[in-house]
Amino acid sequence: MANPRLQLMLCTGTGCLASGSKEFQTALEEEIKKQGLEGEVKIIETGCNGFCAVGPVMLVQPEGIFYQKLTPKDAPLLVEEHFLKGRPVEKLLYVEPASKETIPTMNEIPFFSNQKFWVMRNKGAIDPESIDEYIARDGYFGMAKALNEMTAEEIIQEVKDSGLRGRGGAGFPTGLKWQFASKADSDIKYVLCNADEGDPGAFMDRSILEADPHAVIEGMIIAAKAINASKGYIYCRTEYPMAIQRLTLAIKNAREYGLLGEDILQSGFNFDIEIYQGAGAFVCGEETALMRSIEGKRGMPRPRPPFPANKGLWERPTVLNNVETLANISQIILNGASWFSSIGTESSKGTKVFALSGDVNNIGLVEVPMGITLKQMIFEIGGGIPKKRKFKAVQLGGPSGGCVPEQHLDTPVDYEAIARVGAIMGSGGVIVMDENTCMVDMARFFMDFIQDESCGKCPPCREGTKRLLEILNKICEGNGEPGDIEALEELSLRIKESALCGLGQTAPNPVLSTLRYFKDEYIAHVYEKRCPAKRCVALLKFKVDPEKCHKCGLCYQACPVGAISWEKKQPAVIDREKCIQCLSCYEACRFDAID
Repeated sequence: MANPRLQLMLCTGTGCLASGSKEFQTALEEEIKKQGLEGEVKIIETGCNGFCAVGPVMLVQPEGIFYQKLTPKDAPLLVEEHFLKGRPVEKLLYVEPASKETIPTMNEIPFFSNQKFWVMRNKGAIDPESIDEYIARDGYFGMAKALNEMTAEEIIQEVKDSGLRGRGGAGFPTGLKWQFASKADSDIKYVLCNADEGDPGAFMDRSILEADPHAVIEGMIIAAKAINASKGYIYCRTEYPMAIQRLTLAIKNAREYGLLGEDILQSGFNFDIEIYQGAGAFVCGEETALMRSIEGKRGMPRPRPPFPANKGLWERPTVLNNVETLANISQIILNGASWFSSIGTESSKGTKVFALSGDVNNIGLVEVPMGITLKQMIFEIGGGIPKKRKFKAVQLGGPSGGCVPEQHLDTPVDYEAIARVGAIMGSGGVIVMDENTCMVDMARFFMDFIQDESCGKCPPCREGTKRLLEILNKICEGNGEPGDIEALEELSLRIKESALCGLGQTAPNPVLSTLRYFKDEYIAHVYEKRCPAKRCVALLKFKVDPEKCHKCGLCYQACPVGAISWEKKQPAVIDREKCIQCLSCYEACRFDAID
């Protein structure tokens, strides 16, 4: 198709596909064909656009019109009104909830306008399966510069000067890691990409791979030149089928273009990449466990030192970076270290990608400058808390992170600043919690996940997390005893000090952070046998307070088993014998009349 009048950038990332993107695309294609517009209008399947809360989404170029929440029945109206008559369909445009203002173009929507797209510069803007489109947006230019104009030492120095720190969790300086590996004496070296994203609520790496796979490949090639490696592996979990599909195609196309394999760009440098599919074990996100898994062994961490930069995959010097870290590299080489370090804080440079989820209006993928506050990210970009409820806490860093309460919302996105308030940056999972969240139950949820995912190699993690979970279960079930809170704290500190790997050492963080900021909830559970958030079913009475009841019947309508009796102008009554404790009545009541 030559020079179409309109390009429809339709999000076909995993999130939009789950919302019906493919069904809408089928209906749109049929309508375009019906109206004879095949030569004028072209649908381009893109990766994740980022604004998952309003998917499926589509950007109409070159106008920049942004459509949201699209369904198959919208296709005829779009084609008739917009593509034929040139009139954007107002009811499908974004409406800002606070002002009720209709915003037609993507760049003016606060969710997008408050972000800074460096890593995600191509998201929703290109066909991720087209290497030509990637090259047209400066793709592989950074690699060409690194291979033909720079020495390995110059590449490493540029990355060091940029201040780029690993985006996978610990925040170790990327250039310093490369320098260690480059100085290691070996004729065989490896570059690995960690795409084993296992945190609940995290989808940063998956979305980057789906939207811009060549950016990661280019970053790996530059890293390989820096340390003189000839082989690379992308360790991607099998649960990411679209990411694997697009990566496979990208690697194939890069080889065909002479950008991977032997004598890349006639530079004399050889490097190739293989995808290794992980089976979904959370512990394989730890670098040494990931390497054992690639070797065909059980994914279990090993003691360090020696560090992977000296003895990694098959005991050879190895550099491992995560998806986001590698996606930064080509732009740093192309634009220079000073460009990258021009934004951020003193110790944390550049941007950071986060997966914003939980009790927040604008669920999605966001990229923000380092130094922005948590409040700005949650309320200006995230749109605040749904249903006019109050913010309570935000979990940063996934199961290994910690809960940050309201009094620390002004904390900047900075590795050290976040650590000071008891959380970690992690890979970028941000789970927002409102006033109806029980923090004891939240700690139990994360501990259940960690205990289940422990590899079992070291006793502090294997036995310690099991004991923490037992105590948390006991407290949430109404059987907490004096001394349980102190036992949680003491055991958590012991595990942090003695566990073998990062998973075990950070496993108690959700417990320690909730004890630090929400100890009153633990006390209420143990000593008062009540759950302040009314979430722990064993501690609820399931009865209606006649003084608070507005006699509206909403709880009666919500009950799935007929356990509530109600008549007009009369307070509702719950039959405890019939009640299945599903919380439907509590969710339906607007007046806090049900305990």
